[in-house]
Amino acid sequence: MALYIIGDLHLSFGGDKPMEVFGAQWDKHFDKIKADWLDKVKDEDTVILPGDISWAISFNGAFEDLNWIEGLPGKKIIFKGNHDYWWVSKTKMDPVFKTINFVHNTYGIYEDYAICGTRGWICPGDDFSEEDERVYKRELIRLELSIKEAMKNGYSKIIGVLHFPPTNEHKAASGFTEIFERYGIEHVIYGHVHGKSNFRNALKGEYHGVNYYLTSCDYLDFKLLKLLE
Repeated sequence: MALYIIGDLHLSFGGDKPMEVFGAQWDKHFDKIKADWLDKVKDEDTVILPGDISWAISFNGAFEDLNWIEGLPGKKIIFKGNHDYWWVSKTKMDPVFKTINFVHNTYGIYEDYAICGTRGWICPGDDFSEEDERVYKRELIRLELSIKEAMKNGYSKIIGVLHFPPTNEHKAASGFTEIFERYGIEHVIYGHVHGKSNFRNALKGEYHGVNYYLTSCDYLDFKLLKLLE
């Protein structure tokens, strides 16, 4: 049973949001993702999707996008991104789909790993407002609560998930990286970052003992990343 990741699907089957305006690589990107998904993932595998799932602005509007994910093999663990305006309460979403677990103020499970995380936010840097600080501190609390809940329930192996990067563009330490280090998290995945120029500035690889993975689908060339097997 393998664990895969791919972020920022930016689906819009129920609307009109052509992604190719962001570059030719996005032309029918969902077909590329589906082909690779079908080639790799089996029903017993798990796929983490760290946010920006659908451009829809209501849960009903996102149904076609979520149903597309539901129809793909494997169990899915979905986190909220900054563009997921369709997101409603977990109690309303979870019963609708058989293979999707929406994580919010809780955690997902892959074998003996807890999948803990939150949306995250931009980190302190050159342009950081009072409102940014308020949201940032709230997201730090949510991340730590997710990890503590998993540990309380007996999980010692934890994978961290954010939608936003865990640092600013200068790769300065943040409250997110401090929490991951303090709790001994080995792997952290995130998305949100797009475009080759931004890929260069994103945190990737080992940082203070933690392994970080950028998993935006365009960074992965629209192919799922296998993390564990």
